Amino acid sequence: MKTSVFLLSIAAGFSAAFADAQEPYPARAVRLIVPFPPGGSTDIVGRVIAQKLTEAWGQQVIVDNRGGAGGQIGAELAARSPADGYTLVVGHIGTFGVNPSLYPKLRYDAIKDFTPISLVARVPNLLAVHPSLPVKTVKQLVDLAKARPGTLNYGSAGGGSNPFLCVEYFKMLTKTDIVHVPYKGSGPMVIDLIAGQISLTITGVPPLLPHVQGKRLRGIAVASEARLSLLPDLPTVIESGVPGYEVVQWYGVLAPAGTPRDIVTRVNADIAKFLARPDTASKMSGEGAIPSGSTPEEFGALIRSEIERWGKVVKATGAKPE
Repeated sequence: MKTSVFLLSIAAGFSAAFADAQEPYPARAVRLIVPFPPGGSTDIVGRVIAQKLTEAWGQQVIVDNRGGAGGQIGAELAARSPADGYTLVVGHIGTFGVNPSLYPKLRYDAIKDFTPISLVARVPNLLAVHPSLPVKTVKQLVDLAKARPGTLNYGSAGGGSNPFLCVEYFKMLTKTDIVHVPYKGSGPMVIDLIAGQISLTITGVPPLLPHVQGKRLRGIAVASEARLSLLPDLPTVIESGVPGYEVVQWYGVLAPAGTPRDIVTRVNADIAKFLARPDTASKMSGEGAIPSGSTPEEFGALIRSEIERWGKVVKATGAKPE
């Protein structure tokens, strides 16, 4: 009896695999792993992706939040999943650009364990200061920091976080000495910046935008390649005199290594289609994100270049995970 049940289970498995091979992809629900808890930027972008692909495919794309260890838990789960196209993962600058250098014993290989599919969005960072700080340009900030080394301070969401590395990279390029004040998250940090307990920060646009628009904080420059339509009067850090300073959080979709090329091509094409739709652009821009597609090869090249860039920053700053 047990042998018969076992054989029937094997037969059922082969039948499901054969059916998937015969039917156009996707023939069933797809899991989209988000390596962070609900509510954050990665989750917000992930849910847009899931919604749009569900609409395109007529199959449910289920968001699976697997937060913890700086994104390692979810990324490792994706890396160890079957390479059949039915598990995808939302990767971002932290999990795939910074973590390979930040964690000595990373639970996954950002290059070998994954097949890049497409970049999806970029979220520019914003340099903002408390209004009491007597600076309105990047040059004035750099001059003040050099005139008063070690007296200005900046807030971050903790050692190794995006704001921490953004400012440390800025310090490295401008040769300034600005003191780090870590917080347990961006929320408390922004509150203290508004209260004047810290001098400045560089972090994603969304948590700062309403306070800059409300004059509770002063925006100095954006860390993107081009100016933002939301803040058209703010120059970029590059045009403000810091060559090479472009720090943009990015988000994309990857699959486990070995995922068939035809599936990668299909998912990439469908992502490109929904990114081109005005309603997608409107939804993402409302979150401070810029729709940004790519080929799989371009996304892979971006990941490799980011690993190299942030490896230098982590080494130079001595950043440690918390």
